[in-house]
Amino acid sequence: MSVAAGVGGDGKGVAPRRVNKVDEAEMRALGLGTGWTVFSYMISGLVAYGAIGWGIGKVIHAAWPFPVGMILGLAISVGYVIYRYGRQGSVEQARDRHGRVKGNDR
Repeated sequence: MSVAAGVGGDGKGVAPRRVNKVDEAEMRALGLGTGWTVFSYMISGLVAYGAIGWGIGKVIHAAWPFPVGMILGLAISVGYVIYRYGRQGSVEQARDRHGRVKGNDR
């Protein structure tokens, strides 16, 4: 068994709670799955928009659309990852002492 941090019932501090090995393995697997998903978004953005840029470059006989497409694809992928996964921590931090989400978060 290992110890994981959890919010105490009074909301004043963090009380340790026991996590069995199955729960610990599931949490690790969930994090690993999220990491691979983020990695695949990055690679697919590079490949997809790089291919579009390469095609446009072939049509107009120029080399610059390929790297521009790759950079654009990476930027779009980073934006999507931030949109999809970046808000999770801010929602968890915005909880009040009763465990409710503060503000107008989703």
